[in-house]
Amino acid sequence: MIGVNVQSMVFGNMGATSATGVAFSRNPANGDNKFYGEWLINAQGEDVVAGIRTPNPLNEATKTDHNKHLESLEKAMPEVYAELDGIRKRLEDHFHDMQDIEFTIQDKHLYMLQCRIGKRTGIAALQMAMDMLDEGMIDEKTAVMRVSPVQLDEILHPILDPASEKKAAVIAKGLPASPGGAVGTIVFTSEAAMAAAAQKKPVILIREETSPEDIEGMRASAGILTTRGGMTSHAALVARGWGKCCIVGCEAMKIDFEHKTVSFEGNNGVYKEGDWLSLNGAKGAVYAAKIDTMDASENPLFIRFMSIVDKYRRLGIRTNADTPEDAQRAVSFGAEGIGLFRIEHMFYGKNSETPLAKLRKMIMCETEEERVAALAELEPFIKASVKATLKIMDGKPVVFRLLDPPLHEFVPKSEDKRAELAKDLGISVDEVDKRGESLHEVNPMMGHRGVRLHVTYPLIAETQYRAIFTATAELKAEGLNPKPEIMIPVTVSARELEFQKSHCEKIRLEVEAQTRQAIDYHFGTMIEIPRAALTADRMARTAEFFSFGTNDLTQMTFGFSRDDVGTFMGDYLGNKILDADPFQTIDVKGVGKLVEYGITAGRSKRQGLMCGVCGEHGGDPDSINFFNKIGLDYVSCSPFRVPIARLAAAQAAIKQND
Repeated sequence: MIGVNVQSMVFGNMGATSATGVAFSRNPANGDNKFYGEWLINAQGEDVVAGIRTPNPLNEATKTDHNKHLESLEKAMPEVYAELDGIRKRLEDHFHDMQDIEFTIQDKHLYMLQCRIGKRTGIAALQMAMDMLDEGMIDEKTAVMRVSPVQLDEILHPILDPASEKKAAVIAKGLPASPGGAVGTIVFTSEAAMAAAAQKKPVILIREETSPEDIEGMRASAGILTTRGGMTSHAALVARGWGKCCIVGCEAMKIDFEHKTVSFEGNNGVYKEGDWLSLNGAKGAVYAAKIDTMDASENPLFIRFMSIVDKYRRLGIRTNADTPEDAQRAVSFGAEGIGLFRIEHMFYGKNSETPLAKLRKMIMCETEEERVAALAELEPFIKASVKATLKIMDGKPVVFRLLDPPLHEFVPKSEDKRAELAKDLGISVDEVDKRGESLHEVNPMMGHRGVRLHVTYPLIAETQYRAIFTATAELKAEGLNPKPEIMIPVTVSARELEFQKSHCEKIRLEVEAQTRQAIDYHFGTMIEIPRAALTADRMARTAEFFSFGTNDLTQMTFGFSRDDVGTFMGDYLGNKILDADPFQTIDVKGVGKLVEYGITAGRSKRQGLMCGVCGEHGGDPDSINFFNKIGLDYVSCSPFRVPIARLAAAQAAIKQND
């Protein structure tokens, strides 16, 4: 037997008494509880949305300056409008959500074609969720589930105006490293970006890839566009931390630094410094146009909504922050502590010249006597940065990761900086070059860095311990409640932790004796190498907490360079070899198993072992859903992703409990 539906047609193009229209039970752009839509007299089907004719407003309340001269359905056919308005209310009462409605009018008779849950902007989703909660239409859990993390992200970042964006053509695409929209003129150097910022001119900084030396130019730019790099590259990490629009891995881009021009494969244009570009960081789209932006600013509804969100989540939410400014911003977004304070980041960016010079001096020392003197000069700067951050996070935990990157990263490249260093050390520039060359490694990211550096040079570790403990003691003397946690990076063996703990305890006792302050702290490790996860039971004998550094753990597990993965990841995703970029969303089948095993093994030896994640996955909603399931205690992410992580954690808990 075959079932057949026979439906008679109705026509909106039968003269002045017929029409067609599309409507939303609430405004999909801003969430206002006003019937919103468009209609066309003597029209049919897709005419309203085809753009061939300018549609009329549905009612008087939603008229704008653009369409105020056009007749509304409310005025033209009041009885039909009243009937449609009544149906709108009945549909919302039934579905408990905003409806997208299509209708036809034939000879002043209304016919409903279809309805469905309507799409909406982030600010509209927030407004509707809270309004419907207040109206008693939905409960708190439903309100929390109604706003997606992507929509919440939209609220926190300026975005390109969709209407203006539609008029521009995409000239290239890259990886959407940090969301939001950015509009500015092209610059090719950090110096040019800073000069433009001093004149309050927005710029897009274009680089092959960024390095720590580009920090101030990145800070000064409205957006960042790079040829190389992946979702966890330097540019991506820094931009997300600042909430700044960034597109990386735009391989179609060809830069001519000599002539200060850029071109894009598949596009005939050549763009010079000073030309306008616009970036959509959520789509990875580049436009050769000056597109309007929208400021989706925070409102009181956001604060109230987030207070409801926090009722339902289990996971703690911390932030990755490297400066007091980052810490303050994260606290304002609801961070409950710092899950990753990278000590080396205090040597990047503004106000870093003096401490960076001291660090370079220490790196170039050849004798222990020289190194002791250099570290004594460096320690006050580390202590000041640590103390300022602990003060802002008073009463909240702060995880300090010891110096991690290879030392060659800090060797000066410019001639003037090398000359300054030579003068400070009392050696020749040639000797500086020679010592710098001796630090070069074939594979530095797997070389002499992290805990390995501190095993070779315990004095470097002890200086950091002393700075942290002295800052803690001073704050306690001031009546504050600092909560430092010390994390050892790149560990592969429990013996490394035992070695470091002995030096750490030695310094703690010295500082306690000097300051007469008892110092409480937690000692832990960053699990970012598969062997560390597989021997987590042994690690937990010394470590009081684990923080899974999922960026490097993914890199080590896959054997993918996170900075070069953009050259082939598109092919892997396009051919469905991988379901998702593992640097964006945790690889549950591989990396996720290592994390889960590490938690279980660690807690088998230390009951109540605190476990967190401090890689970029800590701000990814899909990854957070997995982390909630396997029993992590907290996730840590960039400041601007803290609200997103809070919402994702609440939604994960609601889904798991329901």
